[in-house]
Amino acid sequence: MPKKKTTADPVLMQVLRYAMEQIADEMGHTLIRTARSTVIKEIKDISCAVFDRNGNTIAQAHHAPMLLTGFELGMRHLRAQFRDQDLNDGDVIVFNDPYNGGQHVMDLVTFAPVFYPSRGKGDHKGAPLLVGFVGSMAHHADLGGAAPGGTQGGLTEIYQEGLRFPMVKLYKKGQEDAELFGILNNNIRVPDKTLGDIRAQASANFVGARRLREIFERYTPAVVQLHTDALLDYSEKRIRAGLEKVPDGTYTGVDYVDDDGLTSKPIKLQVNIHKQGDHAIVDFDGTDEQVPGNVNCPLATVHAAVYYALIAVVDPHVAPNSGCYRPFEVRAREGLVVNPRLPRACGARTQTSQKITEAMLLALAQALPERVMAGSHGQITNCGFSGYHSATAHESGKRFVYIDIQGGGAGARFCKDGRDGQDSHLARFLNTPVEAVELEFPARVECYEFISDTGGAGKFRGALGLRRDIRMLIDDMSFARYGDRQVYGAFGLFGGKEGAKGKFILNPDSPDERPLKSKGLDKLKKGDVVSLRLPGGGGYGEPRDRDPQAVLRDVRDGKVSFASAEREYGVALEAEPLAVDDVKTRAMRAG
Repeated sequence: MPKKKTTADPVLMQVLRYAMEQIADEMGHTLIRTARSTVIKEIKDISCAVFDRNGNTIAQAHHAPMLLTGFELGMRHLRAQFRDQDLNDGDVIVFNDPYNGGQHVMDLVTFAPVFYPSRGKGDHKGAPLLVGFVGSMAHHADLGGAAPGGTQGGLTEIYQEGLRFPMVKLYKKGQEDAELFGILNNNIRVPDKTLGDIRAQASANFVGARRLREIFERYTPAVVQLHTDALLDYSEKRIRAGLEKVPDGTYTGVDYVDDDGLTSKPIKLQVNIHKQGDHAIVDFDGTDEQVPGNVNCPLATVHAAVYYALIAVVDPHVAPNSGCYRPFEVRAREGLVVNPRLPRACGARTQTSQKITEAMLLALAQALPERVMAGSHGQITNCGFSGYHSATAHESGKRFVYIDIQGGGAGARFCKDGRDGQDSHLARFLNTPVEAVELEFPARVECYEFISDTGGAGKFRGALGLRRDIRMLIDDMSFARYGDRQVYGAFGLFGGKEGAKGKFILNPDSPDERPLKSKGLDKLKKGDVVSLRLPGGGGYGEPRDRDPQAVLRDVRDGKVSFASAEREYGVALEAEPLAVDDVKTRAMRAG
């Protein structure tokens, strides 16, 4: 009789790794292709993952990193609440509670157990064996609450932000729970969209469960468990090896959220990275207390921001799974803005999580200057436009919720300029195409462009911010939003300059022009134009060390003006034909 295999085959370990990553990716594609809302099918504010029977993340789809690591705490709560015998094939468990391992209430998380059928016969046939889980997470267009789309900054209690689910079974043995779907239908503004998106998540889970079961049937549970355990250990070993190369010490970084949407008081985020050997502890001593507005950040998102920055710097090519997180410890005292107490609101928590990542990179610049980037736009501009289609529209009289998420300029790097008009750290969202906006909603995008001179000057230039102007085509449209980096710009590194700050303007270049708060809710009328001006990224290195030919290319491309070329970079240009005046440039830089 052959001996039972006890040592993992490294080749099979990688085969199973990529097989499970493919499962997660297929789940994501299923979700995107069957969803109803543009925030999922266009922006792709989603993620999917595969877990072992103990709740460890084994594989993650190539979507939003913030949502990926955000599965970790939720899965721990699920395994604590549900015993194996409480679960059945076809169950789908849903939750979105930020105080129970969730992100914010707009991000619904669904988990489905995966069972391996018993191989016994007749009276010897046992119960199916629980071998793992699959999960999906998606941002929904509406889940009730005070403002359509859940995007209003400045709310004060989580009860204002929308329906908050504990861990409950949305599907039981493959069948919808009619009572839960009834509650949802009665409490959301666009039930056809939201319920369609929830069913798309369930479909993604069912696809993932089927694919994962096929893996276990091909290789057997014992072999799969042996090799997924080895994969977790391998990722842990990679991260520990990377940490060993980082000089021991304590590294501190600080960044600020502009305000909480209620007052103008800035909110301080301080991270302290204590690195010793192959282990790192991150604490938030020096960070401000929780705030009245809804920029408080729950622990799941805090962990995601910390893990993202550390892994990106230490070993960006490691297989992302629970093994990566073992060498890290996150400490955040309850009552801080990074670990708020119920019932503090946290719908706009991304403004805080972005600053955690920025502060982490600023701290790590002290140890690994060639692996980090300067400050990025460091915020997520999330807008929710809502109203009723006009009588002449194909969906006459129906309610709509249009979610628009925008980024800005990325920070410059050690040897490269920043990436213009990018999404934020942690998110990796796409934009909503102009055609999709104008096809589905009574709005017209009249301007979508880079903003010249918004990238921080440096040897390597910070990236440009974006401008997006949206005209309302109906009356009585609500405009809820939260954004940031309109007071504190993106920091430069090693002599690089700060990126330009953002701003929101109503009816630009008209007699009715006025600034809008970065977080709030306004009513708009037909013809109003909202101009979103997104921040630029910080520069890296001294601006006057920049290659004059690179400055010339920037001017030719409209990214830098003649005036900025001279003022910031010390580069003199001749207009006809456009060229660098080498003599004047040397003189300016020598002075």
